[in-house]
Amino acid sequence: MSLIAPSNSVGFKEWSFVCDSLTQGVQTLILRKGGIHEGRGGFEWKHQGFFLFPTWFHTQGEKLRWMPENAVAAFPPEEERTHVDISGFATLEQVWKVTDWTKMQAIAPLHLWNEDVVKERFAYDEESCLHVALVRAYKLPECWGFPYSKSYGGCRSWVNLPEEGLNFLENATPALSDASWADVAETLKSVLG
Repeated sequence: MSLIAPSNSVGFKEWSFVCDSLTQGVQTLILRKGGIHEGRGGFEWKHQGFFLFPTWFHTQGEKLRWMPENAVAAFPPEEERTHVDISGFATLEQVWKVTDWTKMQAIAPLHLWNEDVVKERFAYDEESCLHVALVRAYKLPECWGFPYSKSYGGCRSWVNLPEEGLNFLENATPALSDASWADVAETLKSVLG
């Protein structure tokens, strides 16, 4: 299956192990509250297709119920980073803004975050909610590497990437079969409406 390349190369910043879980077909959703630099309106799903840009949050393994095989035990500080390696791309299929904690509990089997992390994000500010995105993840035919730029840093969700990354999409493969992905999507839709 080939993807229709978007008009620009953009990355969505997410914990490295979460990016791995998406490209390995372990999960097919993303939970997001928003970053510090999201602007006045808060977090928005601005792009229908995006590269999965792995971030090196050093305690992510303690906050997840799953870790990739041969996971890195410790990440160097993000400010010492010199290189980016991207192995996945995702398309945004549907988004829900969930304000009911019981619904977040009901979808727990569909993701890998520990409950305390989800609860902390859900009740982070005056509005208790989380954005739940159903995505379709794809594995790039090879790892795409390029130099790290300071413009990728900070607490923001979206970063502009080199345009040559779009060339990898022609041979990207779905992380889950159509049937497996449809099963998860149906389960998620039945809970969130």
